[in-house]
Amino acid sequence: MTVKAYGTYAADKPLEPMDITRRAPGPHDVQIDIAYCGICHSDLHQARAEWAGTQWPCVPGHEIVGRVSAVGAHVSGFRAGDLVGIGCIVDSCKHCPDCEEGLENYCDGMVGTYNSPTPDAPGHTLGGYSQRIVVHERYVLRITHPEDQLAAVAPLLCAGITTYSPLKHWKAGPGKKVGVVGIGGLGHMGIKIAHALGAHVVAFTTSESKRDAALALGADEVVVSRNPDEMAAHAKSFDFILNTVAAPHDLDAFLVLLKRDGTMTLVGAPATPHPSPNVFNLIMKRRSLAGSMIGGIPETQEMLDFCAEHGIVSDIEMIRANEINEAYERMLKGNVKYRFVIDSASLSA
Repeated sequence: MTVKAYGTYAADKPLEPMDITRRAPGPHDVQIDIAYCGICHSDLHQARAEWAGTQWPCVPGHEIVGRVSAVGAHVSGFRAGDLVGIGCIVDSCKHCPDCEEGLENYCDGMVGTYNSPTPDAPGHTLGGYSQRIVVHERYVLRITHPEDQLAAVAPLLCAGITTYSPLKHWKAGPGKKVGVVGIGGLGHMGIKIAHALGAHVVAFTTSESKRDAALALGADEVVVSRNPDEMAAHAKSFDFILNTVAAPHDLDAFLVLLKRDGTMTLVGAPATPHPSPNVFNLIMKRRSLAGSMIGGIPETQEMLDFCAEHGIVSDIEMIRANEINEAYERMLKGNVKYRFVIDSASLSA
């Protein structure tokens, strides 16, 4: 079937309207009419070929929410009318140790929601900046938030799970002091989720103007990272730091804030590398510098259920499809609080 979408034909071209083809649902497929799709910073990197391997046409979007409109003959877990979501994964090998443990995000054969090889035309996946998508039932997520929150749920499918997974893995919770570096699309979700998990949350920002906003999101304290006295006051005190910043910066400034055996996990993905940290800041206190990437399907469902239970959604600004290019430029400037979401109905306007 042919549906309306927004994408680009080259790295130096703006996103524009296009028609794309979706397959008919197979026996285990779920067809979803997309209501809203969030805009992720990785969409911009991929559309502009700042990350290697972009294929054209590129239709980004992996923060997808909508309603099931059809299911394959062997689908039992979903039916027409269900509110569902699709995150960053639409397929994987299904049989490796990672897949068997529900960690499809680390499968070497993981198929991303866009820009991954697929038998479907045009030979690679096309994402959620579109009216409809068809996905194997294994990768479809159930949404239990109230329907009037659906647009604000969309960014949970990437920003939410990207922050929830490391916070859970490194056991953020009561009695733990957790730092969140950056108060943006990822960072604001990290603050909300860490707070809901029961941790003592310290938000780090380069801007004094964001202090009140971070406290409103659930931070117990706010540190302006450009203020050496504020930073020094927290030396050797953190159990865990979640670093969401997607630009190269000095990691040592935060590593020295960790306790012995503390960990800082990177989830922001800059276009160019961070400066290399000083190894002595790691070995002298047995600190760890780690990375984390989204989450598997079971954990993503766990995250959605947790957020529904605690009333957590993303802070969003709704846009029409013809405003995507402007949104990209504003995102580069940090001019959004905190996530853009596309109203998919505008694709047909």
